[in-house]
Amino acid sequence: MKYHIMPVTAFSQNCSVVWCEQTGEVALVDPGGEAQRLRQEVATLGVTVKEIWLTHGHLDHVGAASELAAFYAVPIIGPHRDEEPLLVSLPGQCQMFGVERIPPLTPDRWLTDGATVSVGSLSFKVLHCPGHSPGHVVFWNKAAKFMLIGDVLFNGGIGRTDLPGGDMPTLMRSIHHQLMPLADDIAFLPGHGPMSTLGHERRTNPFLQ
Repeated sequence: MKYHIMPVTAFSQNCSVVWCEQTGEVALVDPGGEAQRLRQEVATLGVTVKEIWLTHGHLDHVGAASELAAFYAVPIIGPHRDEEPLLVSLPGQCQMFGVERIPPLTPDRWLTDGATVSVGSLSFKVLHCPGHSPGHVVFWNKAAKFMLIGDVLFNGGIGRTDLPGGDMPTLMRSIHHQLMPLADDIAFLPGHGPMSTLGHERRTNPFLQ
């Protein structure tokens, strides 16, 4: 498995591609904006986009999803169906933050806890981790000890819960029940900022002490 991180927009959101070296097929994860630049970077990598995966429905994670799905003629996968109100209200989110309008979005496939998504020979387990938003999901590749964790957990922080659909007790429950039982050496890419491991956060993250 290989991955490439592409921070986008004023929110510095970590859009990424993860790909199977055997097939050159990639999943484009959380394309939050700057569609033209993402297309250029994907072309430079010489890989083939097969699916778009979404961790959740905030505008900085989905802003370019519809445009890129149409360009590559690929399906949008995720998040959990509980995220539907946020995806329907994307125009209102844009108005709240004063950014260009993003139309409502409906994915081609909703995800559930324990489901799997795959690209090439790579398989990721889906963990439903609400709290930052109701339908937030995490993508976990057990073999590679790697997670695409969105805005649930950060290097030194946790997801904010002051946006519509956020709830702090629910977020902490997701972290402690879904993530903390897993191995220390699992590396994760958060939605913003640098990577970390579950073990490092377990030991040092002030929100988890």
